[in-house]
Amino acid sequence: MKKALLAVTLGSLLAGATGCHRNTRENVEDKAERAGDKIEDAADEAKDDTKDAVESAGDKIEDATDK
Repeated sequence: MKKALLAVTLGSLLAGATGCHRNTRENVEDKAERAGDKIEDAADEAKDDTKDAVESAGDKIEDATDK
């Protein structure tokens, strides 16, 4: 009887640890994906800001040469 209870207890612990590991792995994957999305968004924003700065500089050069 003690061995059966021990086996059930160990089995439950093992099943819980396996499920917990799977959830942890999925959580890490989700966080990595969100981080990748944030990096991509930041890169797009930086590209847009650079484009705006170049256009603004071009306009200033154009205005300066027109005078």
